[in-house]
Parts: sequence; C-alpha cells; structure tokens
Amino acid sequence: MDLRSKTVLITGADGFIGSHLTERLVGECGKIKALSQYNSFNYWGWLERVNCRSDIEVLSGDIRDANYCNTILKNVDVVFHLAALIAIPYSYHACSSYVDTNIKGTLNICQAAVNNGCQKLLHTSTSEVYGTARYVPIDEKHPKQPQSPYSATKIAADALAESFYRSFNLPLVIVRPFNTYGPRQSARAIIPTIIVQLLSGQKEIKLGALHPTRDFVFVKDTVEGFVEIAKSDNVAGEELNIATRTEISIAGLAGKLIEIINPEAKILREDQRIRPRKSEVERLLGDNTKIKAITKWSHGVTLEQGLKETVKWFSVKENLKIYKSAIYNL
Repeated sequence: MDLRSKTVLITGADGFIGSHLTERLVGECGKIKALSQYNSFNYWGWLERVNCRSDIEVLSGDIRDANYCNTILKNVDVVFHLAALIAIPYSYHACSSYVDTNIKGTLNICQAAVNNGCQKLLHTSTSEVYGTARYVPIDEKHPKQPQSPYSATKIAADALAESFYRSFNLPLVIVRPFNTYGPRQSARAIIPTIIVQLLSGQKEIKLGALHPTRDFVFVKDTVEGFVEIAKSDNVAGEELNIATRTEISIAGLAGKLIEIINPEAKILREDQRIRPRKSEVERLLGDNTKIKAITKWSHGVTLEQGLKETVKWFSVKENLKIYKSAIYNL
C-alpha cells in the first residue's frame, strides 16, 4: 500500500508509541489525524512535545464512545489503533476500566472501520497475551495465557478484531510489539522506573521481581514495524510479532543502566512492586521470523544503543522533571 495519498488516523497518538508513530508518519502519508483522549484542558499528552504539530490534525475524544468513533473514521483510509489502558498493576484495581477501553473501545473502532469502508486497520496487541513462554522463541502460534486483567482484555480485543476480519472482511492485521522502550515512556514501565530513580540521585533502586526476562524493542524499531506492516499488501488477517529475538533479565537490565548512570547504586527489592505469583510473566523472547518474511522490517537498534539514547533523553532536566521518582507508579 502506498501511504502517500492516504488519510490515516492514529488512536492513542498522545501516548508513548503513538507520538513517535505520529512523527514518523509525517511526510509518509497524505493526511494525519491524531486522536488524543479528551480532557477539558485541551492537553494533548506527548503530542504537546512532537515537532510536527503543524502537519497533523489533533482530535480530542474517546474510543469508548461508538458514535464518536464512527464520526472520526469518516473518509479515513488507514487506522493505526494504539489507544489502550496498558499498566498491568493498575489493572488489578480497575478491571472494568480495562474492559471498557481495551475491549469495547476496540469494538467501536472495528465497527466504525467497517461502516466507513476503511482500507486497512492495524490493531495493536501486546506480548503479554502470550504469558510465560511455553517455548522460545515465541511465535504467533504460541498459546494465549491471560496472566493479568490487562492481558485478558488484550486477548479479548485481539479475538474481537480477528472476528471482524473473518465476519465482515475488514482488512485488519494484529500488530504485537514486545517490550517497547525509549524516550517518553511512562514511569510505570521498568526502564523509565530504573532511569528516573538513578538520575534523581537515589542510591537504592527499588524494583520488583529481578529474574523475569523480556525482549526489549527500541521505540524507533517498533514504529518502523508499524510502518512496514501498513505498507505491506500481504498482511490482512495476520498476527505479527515485533521482536528482537533476544532477551535479558530485569536484574541484567538494571545492571546495564546502573553502569551507565551510577555504578555505586544498589538494587532493593520492594514487595509492593512484585506481581501476584501466578500473574508474573516469567519469560518473554519473541520470534520475528514472520514479520521479516512478510514485510521489509528488521530491527536496527541494539539494546546498548537504545538504552544510551533513552538515558540521554531522560537526562534533559525538562524531561526528567515530568516524572515523580519518589512515587511508585501503578
């Protein structure tokens, strides 16, 4: 698909990955509509910081409203659906909010895409739907395991999206990033949690479980995955991992960041940061064979390069002051 003549809508454009994707698509698409969750302050999240504000149309609204979704998808060719509630610890406390946003919100977007004849919908999944790896690397055929209310709602949203492809012939692809990281990521994620504590001068870095492993993907590579999938004509009905096929433990990751920022810092395990035993995803290591075979994507940023670029961004005082290092962020 040639995106240059297309009108695209990005839900969740005000978030971490969404804001980077919005910037990347400028010059790639004919017109960009960027959806930010409505608030009475007209505050657009990370879209306030992007360097392309004059090149995009910012919309304020909520994917939980079906009529609103139907309205904003009029004359839209391609939808990048990223809007979701994603914090796992908060999902233990606010399950119904995750159902409303992740499941019902996805229903509204899919139905609106069908109603308006959209040419392609990229639905964003997560590696958390796999749960603890039963085998590695984890390919798209791996069983789904709902180990948190968050992952349960994403599994349901993925199934709902797939049903629209099968039932209504909606040209839809499920994009499944593994653990994306980089500038602008929220403090509820592990890498910002470590960096912010270190840059704030803390000598004891408070963390939860240290043994689980993750497959970390730098945000630029994740965004390129979305773009290449959007361009591909052979992805309808597919599920595609965006992964590096490498893994590192949380302890190993913390060690790398401590070495970069403050080699004298120590790790302190804190009980409130540990997931319930059956809920912890012990191992994630993604297989990227399928996306490489179907699209032109390949990851280009090593973990060491990505961590240094991320630390550099957080080291800017204007950026660091946004984060509250003394508060455990659900």
